This record gives sequence, structure tokens and C-alpha cells, in this order.
Amino acid sequence: MPPVATGRSRYRLRVMQSGPLVGIKVIELAGIGPGPFCGMLLSDLGADVLRIERPEPVDLGLPTPREFDLLVRGRRTIAVDLKSAAGAAAVKAMIRRTDVLIEGFRPGVTERLGLGPDECLAINPRLVYGRVTGWGQDGPLAGAAGHDIDYIALTGTLHSIGSRNGPPIPPANLVGDFGGGGVYLAFGVVSALL
Repeated sequence: MPPVATGRSRYRLRVMQSGPLVGIKVIELAGIGPGPFCGMLLSDLGADVLRIERPEPVDLGLPTPREFDLLVRGRRTIAVDLKSAAGAAAVKAMIRRTDVLIEGFRPGVTERLGLGPDECLAINPRLVYGRVTGWGQDGPLAGAAGHDIDYIALTGTLHSIGSRNGPPIPPANLVGDFGGGGVYLAFGVVSALL
């Protein structure tokens, strides 16, 4: 099989060797917001998390040098072109020996890559497939892009943040992406493992 990792420099990260999830292997398909936060939480609990990134850097928010990006701490990273047959085959080979896969793409993306739940569970029936999307897998907004501020504004949560007589104060992405997405994804993954 041709190599799928790029020559991009990787920072050496200390990987947790203790915790309740030691021995659990996780593949994280890199994204933004709740997915990386969930990967960080699982790694903090001792899971061996392998983050699969795109081969070329993409503009996903503010560029942060890896050594300062807390959301990728504690896990190894490789670059794989998931749109190539060789890249998808490499991930499928890893799935055979993995306990959990997490992803946060819009509905249908992993299916188009050949890495949706049906394909992955056919390879590894004991796999816990965790996915998180902004608006769910179906419904009127399922295919729409969304961000933390959208979720907390439409649910009314944003209204309660800030002073009584002033405008709301956006709480970065701590409420919707992290508290409402990443924590629930991690909780669901751990529950499924148990």
C-alpha cells in the first residue's frame, strides 16, 4: 500500500498512559469544534487516540501552531487523503483494530468517503461509531453549516449570557460545541463502550 502520511512535521506529544480508558483505541477524523474536543477528553481519560488530518492544511478557523493547540494534545496525528482509494483503504485497515471512531462532518460526508457507519461496522462489528453534527442527521437543517453561536442563539441560550440590560456576550464555542457537542459525544462513546 502506498504511504498516506505526509512529511509535515509533527510535534512530539506526551500520551496519557493511565486512566479508565487505557487500552481503548480511537480514530478521530479531524474536524473542528466538538470532534477535537471529544478526542481530547478521551485521550485525557487514557485512550490511545489517533487523529487523522487532511494532507494539506485547510483554513478551519484561526491558525494555531500545533504546540499551542490544546485541542490536539495527547494524541498522535497522521495525514491521510480520505478522498483517495489508498487513504480510505488505510483507514479501513486501522478500523479492524480500533474500538472507536469519532467524526463531526455534515451528514453524508463519511458515507461518500466509504467510511460511514454501515461500511465501518461491516469491517468491525464491535466498533463504537460516534458522530456529532450541528443540526442532527435528518431534519430541515441537517445539511446546513452551523456554528456554536448559531446553536446557542436559536435555542435561546445566548439570551441568558451577559448582563440583564445589555446585549448577549458570545462565550466563544464553550457552550454549543464543547458543552453541548463534544461532552455529549464523549459521554455517548464511553457509555457505548461500557
